[in-house]
Amino acid sequence: MRLATALLIAISAIGATSTLSAQTITAEGPVVYGHHHFNTTDMAAQKRFFVETLGGKLATIGTNNLEVIEFPNVFLFFRPMQAPTGGTIGSTVNHVGFSVPDLKPVVAKLKANGYKMITSDSVAATVKVTDDIAAASPTTNIAFVLGPEDIKVELVEVKAQTAPIQLHHVHFFGEKQAEMRAWYAKVFGAVEQPQAQGQVFMTAQLPGVTLSFSPSQTPTVATQGRALDHIGFEIKNLEAFTKKLEAQGIKLDRPYTKVPQLGIAIAFIKDPWGTNIEMTEGLADVK
Repeated sequence: MRLATALLIAISAIGATSTLSAQTITAEGPVVYGHHHFNTTDMAAQKRFFVETLGGKLATIGTNNLEVIEFPNVFLFFRPMQAPTGGTIGSTVNHVGFSVPDLKPVVAKLKANGYKMITSDSVAATVKVTDDIAAASPTTNIAFVLGPEDIKVELVEVKAQTAPIQLHHVHFFGEKQAEMRAWYAKVFGAVEQPQAQGQVFMTAQLPGVTLSFSPSQTPTVATQGRALDHIGFEIKNLEAFTKKLEAQGIKLDRPYTKVPQLGIAIAFIKDPWGTNIEMTEGLADVK
């Protein structure tokens, strides 16, 4: 299926939807995170996971009433009836992360709804795991769950957070983690963060999201076609930004294109390790 139609596919509705009444992307900056885009053959299962269990909001956008799921600072788009070639594990984007004020009720609901907790498989053997919640540090608790079609999701406890759930991070895996972080810093302006003592992964920060990078002992595969097909950044003055990328020798898989049905513009590139990336302008104005 052509990338040009990725954001234009109407999703068959299961359950009631509503138009967005508040702005989804509130992070401010020349580049912020915009969306995750998934392949799926079971939209009902995706809604049970992301809406009924995790608390995302089902909504429609655009003149074609495109159905999406939204969390604070991220839209979830879906390409329905497109069978994924694999889950997120093993690809360059191993998982996506959300933060919640209290992990215990969230994990309890996930388990009650039949989802597989994979916390013990996802943290070092030295990390204490109790009731599928890991004490990642004295002040940070985390948990991992496997969603529909093997979408791996991390949940991070942020006690001071007022929103029930919101975007927290995107976690990349690769054999060249430092080079990956440097690329995202150079291309998108992510600010590299100091690495804490004993911390295996590296991070870089954009408004509203952390980009995390972990070493992988085995080669990872490209995201296109997988359960998480591509990640998305929302960029101010996208047309000028794409020209800057081309001047840097970065190939555009899809040039700057306006999508009138959604009132946005889009373009596509890939990072050097195969992560499929959509860039948008206008998602931040969708309400």
